This record gives sequence, structure tokens and C-alpha cells, in this order.
Amino acid sequence: MDIVAIIRELLFSHDCVIIPGFGGFIGNYSPARTDKESCTFYPPAKRISFNRNLNQNDGLLISRISVAANLNYNEAKELVEDFVADIKRRLTRGEKVTFERIGTFVNNSEGNVQFEPDRDVNYNLNSYGLAPFQFPMLEGYDVRKRLMGDSYEDTVRSVSIRRYLWRAAILVPLIGALIAVPLTTDIFKTKVQVTSLNPLITAISDSGVKEKPAVDETRGLLSDSISEKIVDQVQSEQSTPAVNISEPVQQMPHEEYGIITGSFKSESNALLLVKKLAGEGYSAEIIQGANGFYRVSALRCKSLSEAESVKNSMEARYPGAWIVKLK
Repeated sequence: MDIVAIIRELLFSHDCVIIPGFGGFIGNYSPARTDKESCTFYPPAKRISFNRNLNQNDGLLISRISVAANLNYNEAKELVEDFVADIKRRLTRGEKVTFERIGTFVNNSEGNVQFEPDRDVNYNLNSYGLAPFQFPMLEGYDVRKRLMGDSYEDTVRSVSIRRYLWRAAILVPLIGALIAVPLTTDIFKTKVQVTSLNPLITAISDSGVKEKPAVDETRGLLSDSISEKIVDQVQSEQSTPAVNISEPVQQMPHEEYGIITGSFKSESNALLLVKKLAGEGYSAEIIQGANGFYRVSALRCKSLSEAESVKNSMEARYPGAWIVKLK
């Protein structure tokens, strides 16, 4: 009795054929595919794999053998059991067992059954009569050009021109808007104003090496100077009122004016500026402002005109200096 032939027959009509006590064959659908390297077309197929855990008797193989060999169920079952025992005995001896047009069994180094299917057989009935075939590669063949004839190139050209015109109609206004918006609005302008009121960038230490002056805990030298300048614009001081040099001021006898080159919250920063001015020959001093700032006066002048002249000569080195009436 050729049991392998019956298994092949069942694989055409069933997706799973179990050999009781040995394992089961599983049919897996594989769609049509094309191998571009070899220019070969393969039809849909049913590929066979093997699972040795599917060894419970489902009655399919034994029933088919019983009908084919005109045997009762128990006789057909004994026939299958002898068939399985022979296969296992041959595999144990290290032999390779081949099921013709199905695949090959062999025991691997770990003693497990390993199955290699026969890939030349297609068990998909829907692909009956279809065999793989090769086809020549078509190069430079355009179906649209073949159908439309000479008008194809003109159509492609007109479509390309329309596409470019549509892109230009969208991009040109957009680019114009992107250019116009920053020019006509202040949405990209920074809210931080840069000033040059800071009179001291570096201070000279006792060793003659330039080093950055001490900075207040929350604000630096620049912020100290700006803050005191703003406070003076909105708050008049009782003890040392500032002089508005944009308006004529009537000079009083025995008046003195100071040239303020810096104003700080930190006294240490003010002392650094005093030391620097003293090194340049000025009789610098610290004047305590009513608003809590330490003002650094480069020197005292007896008249407003003298103070303005000195301030103008110092503006190149101390931009933002201003005049304060001392008494």
C-alpha cells in the first residue's frame, strides 16, 4: 500500500494532513510573484510545511486508506502504525527518508526531525496547468504614448506648464506676504532695548589684569545703570535733583555740578569705577542717591557750561554720562 501517494492526494484537497503518531503536513498559500532578476513569473502556490506536534489522529488519512485498500478501520490503522514505526526506525539509524514529491526527513544533530519540502510541486488546485515562465524585460515602452500617439508629448508638456503655473500662483503671494509682514509690523522685533549706558566693561585689578567687575545678585552692571536712569526720569530726588540740560537753567552762585559716569545698585561695582577714574586723573567720588543707587561722579564743576564741556569730552569713553546738580 503506497501511503505516500494517498498523502499527496489529500494535500491537493486539504490544508492539513496528519500522520498519527508522527506529525502533520500543513499547506500554506503563497500568492503569485515575479522575480525581476531572472524575469520569471510564478503562479499562486500551496507550499507544504511539517509540524511534528500535530500527531493526534483526526481520522482523515486512515479513512482514506480504508476506502482505497478496501480495509476496515482497524486494519487501516494498523497499516499506518507500521508505516510510522518504519519511518522512525530509519531516522534513528541516521537515514534520510524521502516522501516523493512532498519532501525529505532527517534527524538533525539534536535528534529532532527536520523537514525539507519539495519546492517544485504546487498543491494549489486553482493553479493547475500553470507553470513558471520567463518573459523579456520591456524597456522604453510607454503604454500612454502608444495609445495617444504623437499628441502624447504635447499633452504632457501642457500639463507640466499648468502645474508650474499653479505652483507659481500659490508661492508668489505667499513669499510676498512673508516678506511684507516683518517690514510692516513689529512681530519679529525684540522687546529688549540695547543701550550703551554701561560705562564699565572691565575693571583693572591691583595686579593690572583686566577682570569683569562684580555683578549684583539679580542684575548686572548694565541693568544697574539703566534702572537708575529710568528711576531718575520718573522720580525727582529731594537731596540731589537732576538737571535737565535740554532746558536753560539759571546758574546760581556757588553751585556745583557732578559728571555722573555710572550708577549701580552694588557699592563694590561703584568702587571699581571710582578706582578706574582715579587712575585716569579724575577726582572721582561716590554720591549716594535718594533712590538707593551708588552714583559715581568723575569730578565736580563750578558751572554748568564747564560741566557740559567735560561731559562732552568724556562721552567717547563713558557713553551715557549725565550731569547732576550737587548744590
